[in-house]
Amino acid sequence: MTGSARSGTTPAVLLVIAGLACQEVGASIAVLLFPQVGPLGMVMLRLVFSAIVLLLIARPRVRGHSREDWTAVALFGLVLATMNGLFYLALERLPLGVTVTIEVLGPLVLSIVAAGRASAWLWALLALAGVVALGGGGWDRLDPLGVLFALGAAGSWAFYILASARVGRAFPKLDGLALAMTVGAIIALPFGIADAGAALLRVEIVALGAAVAVLSSTIPYAFELIALRRLPAAVFAILMSLAPATAALAGFIFLGQHMTWLEILGIALVIAASVGAIRSSARAAREAAEPLA
Repeated sequence: MTGSARSGTTPAVLLVIAGLACQEVGASIAVLLFPQVGPLGMVMLRLVFSAIVLLLIARPRVRGHSREDWTAVALFGLVLATMNGLFYLALERLPLGVTVTIEVLGPLVLSIVAAGRASAWLWALLALAGVVALGGGGWDRLDPLGVLFALGAAGSWAFYILASARVGRAFPKLDGLALAMTVGAIIALPFGIADAGAALLRVEIVALGAAVAVLSSTIPYAFELIALRRLPAAVFAILMSLAPATAALAGFIFLGQHMTWLEILGIALVIAASVGAIRSSARAAREAAEPLA
């Protein structure tokens, strides 16, 4: 790699890591707000403020799109609301590092399937070993309902990737995301109002909700967008696989969530499986693109 390539890659890597850090700091603040607004109230605040920021930035055009395009936006918005709702419901019952690690299983399974190789399933076994270790030697330590919520968020994340790709093809720039985020905010609104109640009348609570939206959505997405212009997609995906580690660190620093060595090993195994699956999927894509001799 040349010196100029390295000089362009290093800042991009730092941007991805900074985005991950912002995301987990935002999640930590959200957990601290749960006693006041509840998990669904927090989801509503995050989606509403994220939608407002994206609408101001993108100013999407609403004309010139087919019924199929608008159906894709509506489904994407539903996925956004569901994914965030399940994630925060899991966070209410599980440590941050554990929740994010389980959630990562969604895109991990998608990478394994995309690889189309029998060897890729070795990464699935490694991930399974990580999940078993994540129980810390006793799954009774983990709230069963919280685990189910986290698994639901994992499945939603896989659908999010597919829905995002569909909307990205139909709408330019950030238009599709802004419109889908608005749909997600509208879906989350009645659940959030019911969960948060009178707390939504407190200015400081609403301001912290806006901060969570900026930290968890606006800043990470902007950083990722810039980084993707300078990094290969496979490298970017590998860096994103570090999310469980940054989540565990944020949970320890901001929430005092201690983890056993076995749980830390579980996180490491899931990260290793994710990196391996991404590399295997990227290798399969390169081979499929090569012309036959």
